[in-house]
Amino acid sequence: MQLPPALRAYLAEPAVPDPPRRVWRDWVLVGAASISAVLEATLRTDEEWQSFPVAWRWAELAVFFLAVPIALLVRRTHPLFAVLWGFITTLLFAAVASQVADAYGGLVTTAVVLITVYSLYRWGSGRDGVVGMVVVLLAGVVGNLSDPSSTIGEWIGGYVVLSLPVTLGLVARYRGSAQARAVEAAKAHEREELARELHDTVAHHVSAIAVQAQAGRALASSDPERALAVLGVIEEAASRTLAEMRAMVGTLRRGAVDLAPQQGVADLQTLARDSHSGVPIEVCVAPGLDGLGPAVDAALFRIAQESITNAVRHAKHATKVVVRVDPEGDGVRLTVQDDGDLPLGRRGEGFGLLGMAERAELLGGEFVAGPGGRRGWRVEAVLPRSTR
Repeated sequence: MQLPPALRAYLAEPAVPDPPRRVWRDWVLVGAASISAVLEATLRTDEEWQSFPVAWRWAELAVFFLAVPIALLVRRTHPLFAVLWGFITTLLFAAVASQVADAYGGLVTTAVVLITVYSLYRWGSGRDGVVGMVVVLLAGVVGNLSDPSSTIGEWIGGYVVLSLPVTLGLVARYRGSAQARAVEAAKAHEREELARELHDTVAHHVSAIAVQAQAGRALASSDPERALAVLGVIEEAASRTLAEMRAMVGTLRRGAVDLAPQQGVADLQTLARDSHSGVPIEVCVAPGLDGLGPAVDAALFRIAQESITNAVRHAKHATKVVVRVDPEGDGVRLTVQDDGDLPLGRRGEGFGLLGMAERAELLGGEFVAGPGGRRGWRVEAVLPRSTR
């Protein structure tokens, strides 16, 4: 019997890599659930709970503390275990209590284990999801059979409620996958752009080597000393080309080379002149920036360009955007700062920022973006002067 394609695809789904581990919200959730369970066990006055023997009430509370906190704390890293532990432990107790004590009150707070079902379909593999669903459905059957007063409507209602965390988990899973693919696409695009620039740089160096080699050949017999000097120039150019080639490894692109001339730090003033946003752009390039590698020079321009675009787009009530390029030891620092209001949604998750960070990392530099003090947004990139 062949499984439907959709089910086969789901079974082949791996677990989501690197799920978040325990965070402070998990401890808050466990604490809130524990307090709620204690209050419920001591303050409930309905007939169903009161008919449950006192010893069994405290036993159920103990089972709650044994099962639920553990399940909640490991629900992302071990989602299948969390579901099995949470459901089997609590429902097994319910089945035993209903038979031995001839009554069962049931802590409503135990329903918090439904969160583990959400986590199973958000973070677990496809096979884990199928196994977990089978176990949960069987546990539901056992739980309903242990309660003689349960009706068909209650059975159906219980499974409808169970379907909600399953649906939410799957939606969150595929939404997260789509976002991850978009992030990778943005990084790949930035690598391709950098590869174009490095391609042009290497082509320039190789052309220079060829010209110098021809000159050295012509001088070899008539002026050996000048020929040796030419060989030194060739050696330096070859070393620089090798460094650029190493930087290009892993970033090679598909498609035709963009033959437009590269722009660099010297062209930053054009960003101020070409801006039609109404926000003044100030560019300050400090002296002492000689020896910038072509790839670094182009990267500084691209990062500044993207940062200005973001500032114009997001900085409300901004009166200016300041771009500074300063030498810093063996490197160079680019700073782009605006003085606008900082919207709540502007937190740095955009693909433009991801691309700038990727570009800086590929060149061996650092990239930081965030609020610039009391007002505005600040982007900083520190790059080596050369990729050598």
